[in-house]
Amino acid sequence: MNAVSQIPEHQKPEFMRSLEAMQTKDSLRMYNDLVERCYLQCVTSFRSQSLSDGEKTCVSSCAEKYVKLTQRVGFRFAEHQAAQGQAAAPDAS
Repeated sequence: MNAVSQIPEHQKPEFMRSLEAMQTKDSLRMYNDLVERCYLQCVTSFRSQSLSDGEKTCVSSCAEKYVKLTQRVGFRFAEHQAAQGQAAAPDAS
């Protein structure tokens, strides 16, 4: 059963605002983690105001890998949740 449907109607707007705030916070955390990881891994020289071609390539590759990994983890988590939901469904009867 959908957990949101179990929340009383008068509490749903507050719940949805809280959920949106959590999602925004998680997105910002993920973005900040991406920037920190790729910066530490790829930026090696401070002789110029701009990134070298090698640093640009490294940052691009790092960001692409991070996004793909994050998506894969999300998909696997969704699969896991679905499997748990199916396993719990016979118990609900």
